Amino acid sequence: MQRTVVASFTAVFGVAFGLALVLTPLAGWLGRRWGVVDRPGGRRRHQGVVPRLGGVALYLAFAVAALLAQVLPVPRTDPQELTRFTGLLLGTSFIFVFGLWDDLRDLPPGPQFAAQVVATLIGMAGLVFVEVVNNPFSSQPDARVWFPWPLTLAFTLFWMIGMMTTVNWLDGLDGLAAGVTAIASVVLFIHAAFRLQPPQLSVSLLPLALAGATLGFLPYNFYPARVFMGSAGAYTLGFALGGLAIIGGAKVASILLVMGLPILDVAWQIFRRWREGRRPDQADRGHLHHRLFDLGLSQRWVVLGYYLFSAFFGGLALLISSRLYKLLALVLFGLVALGMLAWLSRFPTRSERNEPPAG
Repeated sequence: MQRTVVASFTAVFGVAFGLALVLTPLAGWLGRRWGVVDRPGGRRRHQGVVPRLGGVALYLAFAVAALLAQVLPVPRTDPQELTRFTGLLLGTSFIFVFGLWDDLRDLPPGPQFAAQVVATLIGMAGLVFVEVVNNPFSSQPDARVWFPWPLTLAFTLFWMIGMMTTVNWLDGLDGLAAGVTAIASVVLFIHAAFRLQPPQLSVSLLPLALAGATLGFLPYNFYPARVFMGSAGAYTLGFALGGLAIIGGAKVASILLVMGLPILDVAWQIFRRWREGRRPDQADRGHLHHRLFDLGLSQRWVVLGYYLFSAFFGGLALLISSRLYKLLALVLFGLVALGMLAWLSRFPTRSERNEPPAG
């Protein structure tokens, strides 16, 4: 690999990581100064008052590094790359600003859903949408299935809103959402830079920027967290990750494997709340990571377990070249994960037994 490409990789990751490392404590200071903090109580089991403006550092670190990537001397093969990048950045910026407003005002679910739709439409205006997927039942390398425009709109809305919701709901334990997003970003980077033929080196810089931002943020967010990412951070990571999965060769299947457990947890919680006669967006501590924590596992073990799970299936996504085998892995994984979620839901948690939570 050319030295200029390696230098570009180093520059983008270093800028994102360094900015997040420097800006996160500043964002925490601003959160305390402005009173944008989370206090323990209700669903929140953390200790002490923790600022929730970490999303400011995540967004700025990613945006600056992503902008830097546009001027670096790496090969560019997609004539629409700048258009897609503009759609990604504008959509990310819009949902970040809305998330920041939510952190300041604690908005109801309706405006949050509307903002996710608008952000997705902004991205789609910049050609960030899924209109074609590889055919897993064909052995031909160029066999694809093209969607009509209504299905493209519906699928892209479902995918992007689903990713933003998944990361937002995953942000329930210290370091969980940031770490899993970092793993998914690394998988997208490796896929675009080393697995695709020809490689998409310029596109691979974007998930590398997201990985650098999350890893620079993680030292302050891992248990015990000194800063939370808030809605601004969760929505930023979710939108960026969903968009990058589309831009990076539409590798939705790879992200489904990496993020499979959190995605299925979201689906299970929606079904469970509907079955209990409650609104799907009515928050509780029924998520898998909350349930494992309330059953007695420490935060660190739950979060590290998620990391290991995501890294394993991310590696599997990179190693499996057959589209059919990847689909079978997704189906098998889904059945096992749903069975585990249903089985764990039968056990009472510490809160249901009125016992103090583990540290």
